[in-house]
Order: sequence, then C-alpha cells, then structure tokens
Amino acid sequence: MRIGHGYDVHRLTEGRALILGGVKIPFDKGLLGHSDADVLTHAIADALLGAAALGDIGTHFPDTDPAYENADSLVLLSRVCVLLQDAGYAIGNIDSTVVAQAPKLKPHIPEMRKRIARACGVPTERVGVKATTEEHLGFTGSGAGIAAHAVCVIMEINGAD
Repeated sequence: MRIGHGYDVHRLTEGRALILGGVKIPFDKGLLGHSDADVLTHAIADALLGAAALGDIGTHFPDTDPAYENADSLVLLSRVCVLLQDAGYAIGNIDSTVVAQAPKLKPHIPEMRKRIARACGVPTERVGVKATTEEHLGFTGSGAGIAAHAVCVIMEINGAD
C-alpha cells in the first residue's frame, strides 16, 4: 500500500469556464491555466502520481506543450491512471477537498465524484470530494483563486515495488 498527496491552485479570472472535477460550474469567473485548469482533477492526478513515485502532472503534461492547451483534465487523469496501472498499481481510494469561498459546490459534488471515478476506472464509492471555504481569509477566501488538496491510497498489483 502507498499513500500520495496532491495540491493545486489556480487564479480566478473572467472569460473562462469554471471546471471542477470535470463539471462545468455556473459562475462569473473561471480558473486561469494552460489546460482547463481543473484544480481538483490536477490535485488528484498529482496524488496518484506521487503515490507511485511517477513524478507530477507537470512532468507528464507540461504547460509548455501546445498539445495540452485547454485540455480536458479528466482525459489527463485517465492517462495518469493508465500510467499507474502500467506501473503495477491499483487505486484503493481517493479523498479530496476543494477550497473556495464561492461558488457553493455542494450541489455539484455527486457529479464530480461520478466523473472522477469514471476517469479513474473505480467505483464512485472510492472517491471522496468535499468543499470548504476559508472564512474570507487568504487568496481563496478573498475570491482570488481556488485550491484543492487530494490524498489517495494505491495498492501493488502484478508484483510492482
């Protein structure tokens, strides 16, 4: 068994869609980034890669590569899961937290869980997504950006490690 942690943050900006966990969230701003800037999916990908000692999302999908401009982060997460499987690991579970003052995310969490689970090839019951505010403190609390944390457990299969 191995444990991984991931963290990502992106600035909020006008003129972009807000995508979290692969779900388009109605909001007047979106996240600035090379891909779709889905901080939740990026944090989960980094947790999975880190648990398997396979680097990070920037190593596999660099923001200097035009191929990943406006990329769907769920597609990138699916590719991370293929790398994980090729390295001999299976996902035990994923737990994550989105840190955002606004918008309210609770109504969107069930769909986020489903989409993340589908991208990872695991049952929805193995994916946890939570949301919190920072009580108007820091960059997330002021509405300047959104952050996400993720942890995961992966297990050895096929004699990895």
